[in-house]
Amino acid sequence: MTNSLNRIRDTVAVSFRPVADNLRESFRVIASSRGGGEVRELPGVSIASAAVTFQMFNAAFLSGPVLTERELTQRILVPSMHFQNRGHEWAYWVCEDWIDAKVRRRSRRILENHGLRHSTDLPGMTADRILPPVRPLPRIEVRRVRDSSTRDAFCSIGSVCFHVPIDWFREVFANDCVWDRFASYVGYVNGEPVCTAAIVHGGGVTGVYNVATLPGAQRRGYGEAVMRYALAENGSRPVVLQSTSAGLRLYERMGFRAVTRIAVYAS
Repeated sequence: MTNSLNRIRDTVAVSFRPVADNLRESFRVIASSRGGGEVRELPGVSIASAAVTFQMFNAAFLSGPVLTERELTQRILVPSMHFQNRGHEWAYWVCEDWIDAKVRRRSRRILENHGLRHSTDLPGMTADRILPPVRPLPRIEVRRVRDSSTRDAFCSIGSVCFHVPIDWFREVFANDCVWDRFASYVGYVNGEPVCTAAIVHGGGVTGVYNVATLPGAQRRGYGEAVMRYALAENGSRPVVLQSTSAGLRLYERMGFRAVTRIAVYAS
């Protein structure tokens, strides 16, 4: 068991930990901006809950290696009790490299047996440097979210692209102070908002979030353009993100490689 633990720790040290830490930090930024939000460290589990209707932002994360099914069960029961006591629906963002390979093969069944429905799998990706574009990017105007107009545009695009009611999205980002650390950008074409990206620093890396383009403006390079703009404004440290299937090829062209998988479960 000691050798297995060391292998997990070696993997984490090389490639996995910055992805996990930055993902958790992005939720902490949002949770800490809200009066009713909570950021807590429980045995083997981190909580970053915005206490909102949109359960994906009432989040739990593994915070250490899981070597047995018994340990995984315990890591499920701890956040489950936490959120049950508060009456919140919640989501478990499981970075799978925390889990021993033998246990990982049964982890979905174990989580679902405890009432957590599998929602999606997201490749956790990293890039030491961003490669230049393979083709010229479109010219767009990019504005950082700093006022009600850009905030409404950011939330509206997120609502459409992530298929979430607009009121839920606005509730998550209701407090102005969230935008100081969740550095967010909106791209405009002919004066109309069409795409978004956001940046969070944490875990020694820069994390990219909320890359989205309205359906009618997709496949024209707008999402890549706003993402590159956001990264150019926020330093040159290594970059991490969690990719959807639609964005995977773009990110690979930009120099990202998958180093882990994040399985998302919802209560």
